[in-house]
Amino acid sequence: MDMSQDTELMEKQIRAKKMMLWFGIISMVMGFAGWTSAFVVSSNRKDWLESFEIPSAFWYSAAVIMLSSALLILAKKQLLSGQGKSVTWMLLGTLMLGVVFAYLQFVGFNQLIGMGYYLTGPTSNVTISFVYLIAAVHLVHLAAGWISLAVVLIQHLKGRYTPNNTLGFELGVTFWHFVDLLWLYLLLFFYFF
Repeated sequence: MDMSQDTELMEKQIRAKKMMLWFGIISMVMGFAGWTSAFVVSSNRKDWLESFEIPSAFWYSAAVIMLSSALLILAKKQLLSGQGKSVTWMLLGTLMLGVVFAYLQFVGFNQLIGMGYYLTGPTSNVTISFVYLIAAVHLVHLAAGWISLAVVLIQHLKGRYTPNNTLGFELGVTFWHFVDLLWLYLLLFFYFF
């Protein structure tokens, strides 16, 4: 194999890995689109809540998750400029902000309970069940984001990423940004519906 064939093969592998990530993201979008569509269709039920206040912890969690995305944008800039040590701290900070996000989600669930909204039982209703379901499934995706960022962090500590080799870093960061934007979409969806 000559150099041009090696380069061509590497470019094909890069495209394939990015394509697989986007296929995964699109399938997740379709899943959440289905759940939010079911939410809209179900809103015609007689037992549907007419007014629902989003727990304040959900809004705070949105700010935290957006901050984590901003940190990753800065981390990528630092990686491209060869500032490896600051990238490590930014990745760790992002992981910690993910933990804070998850904590705030559970605070939000407790706030729902404090408002008298339960997932199951005689005082539950379909509106709140959808909110719990959608938020909980988002948390599962957040856990996948933690795993991907942990892998990115480990690979970074091993020196695998350079300004010329950022594929794994970019894939992990893209997935994290998707999880962030997904939460913003869900929050705004609940606010307007």
